[in-house]
Amino acid sequence: MLQELSIQNFAIIRKLNLTFNDGMTVLTGETGAGKSIIIDAVGLLTGGRGSQDFIREGADRAILQGLYDIPENSKLVAVLDQYGIILESQQLLIHRELQRNGRNVIRVNGTLVNTTILRRIGLFLVDIHGQNEHQELMHVDRHRVLLDEFGKQEIEPLLQQYQAAYDTYRELEEQYHQRLENEQEWAQRYDMLSFQAKELAEADLHDGEEAALEAEYQALTNFQDVLEALSKSYEALAGDWDGNGLETVSVAVDAMEDIEELTPTYQVLTEQVRGAYFELQEASTAIQSARDNLEFDAERLQFVEDRLNLIRNLERKYGVTIADVLTHQSQVDEELAQMIGTGATAAELADQVAVAQAQAQIYADELTAVRQAKAGLLAEQIHLQLKDLVMDKAIFSVHFDKANTLTSTGQDDIEFYIQTNPGETAKPLVKIASGGELSRMMLAMKTIFSKRQGITSIIFDEVDTGVSGRVAQAIAEKIAMIAENSQVLTITHLPQVAAIAATHLYIEKNIVADRTETSVRELTVEERVDEVARMLSGSELTAAARQNARDLLKI
Repeated sequence: MLQELSIQNFAIIRKLNLTFNDGMTVLTGETGAGKSIIIDAVGLLTGGRGSQDFIREGADRAILQGLYDIPENSKLVAVLDQYGIILESQQLLIHRELQRNGRNVIRVNGTLVNTTILRRIGLFLVDIHGQNEHQELMHVDRHRVLLDEFGKQEIEPLLQQYQAAYDTYRELEEQYHQRLENEQEWAQRYDMLSFQAKELAEADLHDGEEAALEAEYQALTNFQDVLEALSKSYEALAGDWDGNGLETVSVAVDAMEDIEELTPTYQVLTEQVRGAYFELQEASTAIQSARDNLEFDAERLQFVEDRLNLIRNLERKYGVTIADVLTHQSQVDEELAQMIGTGATAAELADQVAVAQAQAQIYADELTAVRQAKAGLLAEQIHLQLKDLVMDKAIFSVHFDKANTLTSTGQDDIEFYIQTNPGETAKPLVKIASGGELSRMMLAMKTIFSKRQGITSIIFDEVDTGVSGRVAQAIAEKIAMIAENSQVLTITHLPQVAAIAATHLYIEKNIVADRTETSVRELTVEERVDEVARMLSGSELTAAARQNARDLLKI
């Protein structure tokens, strides 16, 4: 339930802090005092659309805060967990700022959220029933939604099961029609993909293979040059001829060793020449080994050359590198698998469509049966509610027609019918119900649904407009009955509704420093007498009006 509401710089409200009780609270006051503005603020805190027009003139931002008490068994707890919002002491604080620069800042228990998340949270907090909301009954397409909401526990799981089957059926049907329209194009693409898949599979490419083959190709194609270079190097260093490189350096080593003891400088030079000799000796041995192990494989060269040609040909077709070609191969295999999985011919797809349609039809028939059962129960409960609302002669019913085709919601065309007077034929509600009857019908549904939905607060914004007398008293009692299960906030001009509330808040506007400001205060017992008397008789408060008010409050 809504415990506290704080409003700053919102429309004509400069600053307002309200505390709400459970049960039924009524809000009254002169027209234009700001009653609906308070309801607008609550609506924004539950995901309503914000606008800079809401910001009080002269202020740079409007700030709204609402503190809600959340029952432990509320389905909202799971939703909050989903968005990482921590619920402490079963209380939820919603903070929303509308800034003049267009920014919209929303925090729920300190966590930043967007309006989509706030709207989802708000579904569990407040149900605002405006004075024109009964017009929802005037839209036939909403009748099925209302019936499904009434039987939600049984209908929703079956509807989800049906929609999954329906989606499968529609997807297959779309594929089938595409196949009929593009049979030749499909076959051509299937053949092309099959060829590419076979070609790439036979190639058996591996990432990095091209670089290794190129290195091997260079070695094989330059075999003669490498052999000659290795042979010349070895001959120069250690060949069978006088004065080869090693012998020449050896002579230098011997000469330096004869004088190395004379000075430190000669010792250093001797070590350098001796080191060069050993390094050349190791190099000549390595060159000899490389030359002796060198082999030429003409078949291997041909294989490498052919393999490189294959790789470069595939790269020209499918990508710049082997990695690109492999990516293309994966895409080809995936698309081909999908085409094979949906059937290679239109006839095979037609069979799949028929099976999927039959399965969806089974679920649709089950859904219809459950809806018809719930429709009977809804009619019974609405009859009971309408009896309390001075429509005891009315007979409400739910009319079913079978649609020609399956739809996303089943195969039921559903419309509410009503017989307002005995002896008349039941007719569509949208064609014969008056405004007052529609208001009472919607109020009857709210009474039924409030017990099922688990919403903590319900707001009625002048839903009693256009009624009086016995009907007004019946509406007041019905709203009070709803308040037994949910917190109810009601804006009203009816004294019967004001008198039955547990708490009475009076909203008035005053001129402060040449600016209009709205204020709210809870009325005392005597103040309630005066306010109800004013609602009964107008601006002049007579003794008789006050006595009528006391009698009404006592009743």
